[in-house]
Amino acid sequence: MSIGNEVVGEDPTALWAEIARLRATVAKLEQRVGELDRLAHQDALVPLPNRRGFERQLAGLIDRIERYGDGGALLFVDVDGMKFVNDGFGHDAGDAALIHIAELLTGGVRQSDTVARFGGDEFAVLLERVDIDQATETATRLTDRIAGSSFSFGGVCIPLSAAIGIAEIRGDDTPESVLVRADRAMYEQKAAA
Repeated sequence: MSIGNEVVGEDPTALWAEIARLRATVAKLEQRVGELDRLAHQDALVPLPNRRGFERQLAGLIDRIERYGDGGALLFVDVDGMKFVNDGFGHDAGDAALIHIAELLTGGVRQSDTVARFGGDEFAVLLERVDIDQATETATRLTDRIAGSSFSFGGVCIPLSAAIGIAEIRGDDTPESVLVRADRAMYEQKAAA
């Protein structure tokens, strides 16, 4: 019998050695697949899920809401003035501001909630087991938290603010339908400001 590059006859020792080698190879491949999956679902700048990872979490929450009737909401966060930060202070300052915002958002919600970076200056927050009033209170608190934070880069204090749109999640939603509603609500918030 031929396994790999060796011919294995009736020698059980050689067969067991080949099985052990194949198991080690499979374990390394499984570890690599897990790492690639993590990289595909995590943002490169901040230690948060990216859009793909967030949409996976959102799909799971929609399923739970449909099945168990739990409440939930999506907050769509657009950071204001990032072009000013990048143009005026450089992209290192913009990256530092985004990391600062990610920390503020993560620190301003429960551990059971999910904060993700969608890319650029957009973030999303998935709130589990909340109604629209609780989601609105959380959005207000996060907006105040961002505006009230002191962010400085290179010794210069840079003001930050954000607009947050809210969409209540229903059991008949798709991830796309919730994101569209939250994005629309965020633009309404920007227009009202």
